[in-house]
Amino acid sequence: MDHQVAPPLPPHVLVFPLPIQGHVNSMLKLAELLCLGKLHVTMLVSEYSHSRFLRHTHVHSHFARYPGFSFRTIPDGLPDDHPRAGERFMEIFPSLKSVTGPLFREMMIGTNFLGTGTRRPVTCIIADGILGFAGDLAIEREIPLIYFRTISACSFWAYFCLPQLIEADEIPLKGINGMDLPVKSVPGMEGFLRRRDLPSFCRVDEVNDLQLELFNAETRQSRRAQALIKNTFDDLEGPILSQIRTHCPNLFPIGPLHAHLKARLAADTNSSSTYSSSFWEEDRSCVTWLDSQPSKSVIYVSFGSLTIVTKHQLMEFWYGLVNSGQRFLWVMRPDSIAEKDEGQIPVELVEGTRERGYMVEWAPQEEVLAHAAVGGFLTHSGWNSTSESIVSGVPMICWPYFADQTINSRFVGEVWKLGLDMKDTCDRVVIEKMIRDLMDVKKDEFQERANHMAKLAKQAVSENGSSYCNLDNLIKYIKSMIE
Repeated sequence: MDHQVAPPLPPHVLVFPLPIQGHVNSMLKLAELLCLGKLHVTMLVSEYSHSRFLRHTHVHSHFARYPGFSFRTIPDGLPDDHPRAGERFMEIFPSLKSVTGPLFREMMIGTNFLGTGTRRPVTCIIADGILGFAGDLAIEREIPLIYFRTISACSFWAYFCLPQLIEADEIPLKGINGMDLPVKSVPGMEGFLRRRDLPSFCRVDEVNDLQLELFNAETRQSRRAQALIKNTFDDLEGPILSQIRTHCPNLFPIGPLHAHLKARLAADTNSSSTYSSSFWEEDRSCVTWLDSQPSKSVIYVSFGSLTIVTKHQLMEFWYGLVNSGQRFLWVMRPDSIAEKDEGQIPVELVEGTRERGYMVEWAPQEEVLAHAAVGGFLTHSGWNSTSESIVSGVPMICWPYFADQTINSRFVGEVWKLGLDMKDTCDRVVIEKMIRDLMDVKKDEFQERANHMAKLAKQAVSENGSSYCNLDNLIKYIKSMIE
């Protein structure tokens, strides 16, 4: 009598993001792409992130279609009422190291994942490249390690070159003098990078600054992973990807992830639409408002999930928007203004907003950027926002807040020429002029370039495109680990 042998189970991948909105968002999309590739995935998220999901999204019901997918939660070590934004965002790193790291170790060494318990052993760990302790444990336990750096290739490469920048005395950036001096120590960026474009944590007085040391150490250890995943595509960042490959040869650029996921879901007959993974309630009334606006007439304004603005900056943006005469949709997170002010809003701002503007606390951003009425994006230049704008063919005005955003904005303005870089300025006259340039005076030339790059982005994630093939190769690479 023949005994049928059960087919071998697919690889089991543990995906572990830094527990903030932008990182969780892109790594969830990666997790779903792996599920579509018939891998089993456990997504390890912070308890805080998970509670926000449960409150504001349908992530759980969406992932229920994948029998090999599960969520696990772990504390991030911060109290629930911690803002996790602005300057205080950096407090998450020591907390993760002291609280989450030891708990992760217990979880991985205990029966839940690796022992004889009900859950399967982990085939490999895909860790956020900023979580060094996850890499430490993977190497100690001899589990294959893949890093996913959620930032752009250009900013990752600048981070990677921090030792050379320090050696050349191009950082730390002392004071504001010399901010426009050229930077020569980042190969491939010699012709256009200025000191003011370097990551915000370079703006310190001493080389032993804790933030500078943290990002330097975490980025340099990327080389110990067996592979590196990037949320970008060859036609956008090919020359920089070539530089990274000299140190991390097993590199998989599979972005833009949100567009890649949509393309794969559309081709998969058993799957339907994508989902929101927002930490905030999305106000869909703004989409209805956009429906009544003319084509390409609205500038969308959003500074992401971490930016905090001062009352002065808020008023400069508001006057700039109203004085530009353009229609605007403005996302203003409830926790995004530094000082609470119960003062009266000037009547001209109230009237100008009533006539041409619309404000919400949070918006379904991908849908907004893809809307026919949106013709420009005033952004903090976070990588998810930049990628979404590129895919939708929407030119940008960049006002970077911190970290990688200062490099992204330089590439948008100077290299890809998809918009204007407004870093280190918050003046209503400049804001008004830049909005008019983007939406009116230079509208056609910006739109032409944005349309071209959007086309290349969509080709990259279509069948036989560069990112499409790279994802197939990544899945094959993970499957080879159990053969």
